[in-house]
Amino acid sequence: MLHKATIAGLTMDPNSNTPIIVLKTDDTDQAIPIWIGLLEATSIASALQNIKFDRPMTHDLFKNFLDYIKINVSKIEVCDLRDNTFFAKIHFTSDDTSFVLDARPSDAIAIALRFEASIYIDDEVIAKSKIDESGGEAEVADKSEEGKKWAEYLKNLDRDQFGKYKV
Repeated sequence: MLHKATIAGLTMDPNSNTPIIVLKTDDTDQAIPIWIGLLEATSIASALQNIKFDRPMTHDLFKNFLDYIKINVSKIEVCDLRDNTFFAKIHFTSDDTSFVLDARPSDAIAIALRFEASIYIDDEVIAKSKIDESGGEAEVADKSEEGKKWAEYLKNLDRDQFGKYKV
């Protein structure tokens, strides 16, 4: 099942200075943090703040091209989480066809914002990323030192910090 989601905020990981986009499901209020690249964060932030540039950025150029060939983006899905990597799909439609392409969630979100397309998160992604809020410990899939570091960071992440930093 897919859950409609909205962007709850953009923040920076204070340890790595990596941008994090936080998606929140509309029906369950589950927050999903996704670490993304700086360029994609800039593209998402500019779309959220309706900033226009003299020359199109990559996601704007892609939208201009799709507009020219009369193809629309109907929705995007954050569809999987494997080995601490999120996967997404972009759903395209036109008068005579529809198709789906694999994408990084950051690119899919940047494109969805430009088309005012809905963002969805699959049940499996929510289940795999859910932290046990009953006081128990979440199972860490990545047992390496790096994986343990990220698990500890997520455990201590304050929800009030989401959206505090502008990219």
